[in-house]
Amino acid sequence: MANNTLVNIMRVTELRQRILFTTFMLVIFRLGATIPIPGINVNALKLYFMAQDGSSAIGITEYIDFFAGGAFKNFSVFMLGIMPYITTSIIMNLMVLVFPFLKKISEEEGGRKKIQRITRYATVVICILQSYMVTVYADQIPDAITMGKLTYTFVAMLTVTTGTLFLMWMGEQITQRGIGNGISLVIFAGIVARMPQAVVQLTQMVRAGTLNPVFVILVLGMFVGVVALVVYEQQGQRKIPVHYAKRVVGRKMYGAQNTYIPFKINPSGVIPVIFASSMLTFPIQIAQSLGPEVKWLAKFSYWIRPNGAPYLIIYTILIIFFAYFYTQVTLNPMEIAKQIRENGGSIPGVRSDKMEEYLTRILNRIILPGSLFLAFIAIIPSVIQILFNFPAQVAMLMGGTSLLIMVGVDLDTMSQIEGHLRMHHHDGIVKKGKIRSRNL
Repeated sequence: MANNTLVNIMRVTELRQRILFTTFMLVIFRLGATIPIPGINVNALKLYFMAQDGSSAIGITEYIDFFAGGAFKNFSVFMLGIMPYITTSIIMNLMVLVFPFLKKISEEEGGRKKIQRITRYATVVICILQSYMVTVYADQIPDAITMGKLTYTFVAMLTVTTGTLFLMWMGEQITQRGIGNGISLVIFAGIVARMPQAVVQLTQMVRAGTLNPVFVILVLGMFVGVVALVVYEQQGQRKIPVHYAKRVVGRKMYGAQNTYIPFKINPSGVIPVIFASSMLTFPIQIAQSLGPEVKWLAKFSYWIRPNGAPYLIIYTILIIFFAYFYTQVTLNPMEIAKQIRENGGSIPGVRSDKMEEYLTRILNRIILPGSLFLAFIAIIPSVIQILFNFPAQVAMLMGGTSLLIMVGVDLDTMSQIEGHLRMHHHDGIVKKGKIRSRNL
């Protein structure tokens, strides 16, 4: 079955070209993650980070480096990853809802392109701020800088900012000319790249006797169970029945039709998790970089460390908030009800003027458990560390943000490949010919 699917994928010219293009762009991303910024002593970096390895605590450096696929600790041109762009996109989406003039611009013809252009310019500003924090952080590492401080600051800020903008462009190109969501795939590639190192580290700890093999088997079993739950939750749907009466269009009469609106139990997918991570990473990075010079920032950096209780509480609240926020942006009950009425449709048992209220109530009921489930999965790495003393890199792979992103992106990409195959009259990836959703 797997061989037949692969053959079918290669037979479809458009799909083959899209997959090859996506693969090529991701290879460039991985190569860029190993190229250091000019003026950085690579050997000094290795010695510094080797001295910190083996800790079970998830610090902000390990957190950023994990999602950048090792690019942060390499001080590479892609060390900030795609997170500055995501942070800026969140801020812009919030501002569009808050400021009427921005909302008016977004609703005009070509308004989305204008907002996107503003987002890109704002991303440059965020990158400059974060890249400066990188230069401050590098200055704290002994013998890490091999050129004058002023020269290095300028070169590093220019290089890192350019690297993030290139990743932003790369993500857009993958979305348009490749397969899957480009931005999500860049993050996905960074996480997957860390898996071999995590497996090696886990094996070494078991052999050295610092990690109980029984705990490893137990956590692996839990990992499989969590993956199954995530897949089930991502595919779950609540179907809202819609009835369309007979109607005349031109000289043709169309008969009555029964259909449904599929509301996923988690309509926003992994977006809330990515948004929450990005929003927390930005202030923590600034606090940690300036911490040695500003005492209150040092205290704040320790207080909101990624494996601490305050961080987990704020993280959970942000995930729930962004689940509701993103769903309202993408699934507006008023717009859905308006489209149903304009097309002569109705929801059985619901008055026409009560459709918005009914759809809003349904969405609120399914978003809450979905967002709570996302938050629960997101804090699993901290639970694994506390209970089993797993290393940070391994714990982050066993659950949390990384697991949700990997499963979510994988399902989305498979769904797109499935669509291309079925469009060209080929069998799908699974035996039934389609990736099925669970009805709730």
